[in-house]
Amino acid sequence: MTTTLLEKEKQTTHFSFTGRGSEYFAIEIVNLLLTVFTLGLYYPWAKAKSMQYLYRKTELAGTPFVFHGTGKEMFIGFIKGVGAFILLYAVLMYGVISEDLSTLLITYAVFILGFLALIPVALHGMMRYRTSRTSWRGIHLGYRGELSDMYSTYLIGFFLTILTFGIYGSWFVVKLRKQMIDNVRFGNASLRYVGDGGDLFLIHLKGYFLSIFTLGIYLFWYTKNLLHFYVNNIVVLQEDGSYSRLQCDVSGWDVLKLTVGNILIVVFTLGLGIPLTTTRTMSLIMNNTVMRGDFDADALVQTEEAYDSATYESMTDMMDIGVI
Repeated sequence: MTTTLLEKEKQTTHFSFTGRGSEYFAIEIVNLLLTVFTLGLYYPWAKAKSMQYLYRKTELAGTPFVFHGTGKEMFIGFIKGVGAFILLYAVLMYGVISEDLSTLLITYAVFILGFLALIPVALHGMMRYRTSRTSWRGIHLGYRGELSDMYSTYLIGFFLTILTFGIYGSWFVVKLRKQMIDNVRFGNASLRYVGDGGDLFLIHLKGYFLSIFTLGIYLFWYTKNLLHFYVNNIVVLQEDGSYSRLQCDVSGWDVLKLTVGNILIVVFTLGLGIPLTTTRTMSLIMNNTVMRGDFDADALVQTEEAYDSATYESMTDMMDIGVI
């Protein structure tokens, strides 16, 4: 048994990112111009083109990922998302123009609760859409989480974080990551997140105080520790019981050099160099991430059904929610 485990640990499958800043800049500058000229209506197509480029430049074992989402799908979702927000803001504005304090308080509460209620729906819908529209070697990913579970995980975690003045936040983040990642399927393989909230809390605690004591210098190592925690606790399980685990080897010095370089690029290009900072960041992370263990790509079998509703993919952007 020990020999088998050691042999598995020696098996390494590499990730890589082959995108170039100049290529991505050409895509993004066209996206920006068309989005401005169409008063924002082109945004869904812009996002689809950006994601398609970043996905096909991200490789596992030399094979690129493919994002199959389209601007048309995202546009339909974009319109639905805008409609939901217009409705919420209409309720709020009704309270404002009513000039009645009790009505204003009620409509404000409805707005806040409505916004809060949309977040789990947005995360759930985004995961369903984005995984369904992602493939590798023709094998599509999928998300099998239940909306009710997302609601309970998010709302309980949110209110416990408030009641504990933020202390529960680390456990909240981990539970949310488990909810999202544990329900992802990679063909007939499944993902698991094995991080612990206590470990994340200690990372934050250490990062907070050391960053203060070092006048901010430790922030780069703090960021490195968070990156390792989020990546290195992802496990891929295959049907035969074999498994592999992601491992990111980015160092604090790497983060420091990347951050300083990105800031200089943004400042001296007046923001036009942001596409270059994106490719630099992805290159650092993906080119220093591997999958260690027994990963058999030939054993993957397609199991997931298509899901083409991009409503909540767009809504996560409007609410400024990233993939946790």
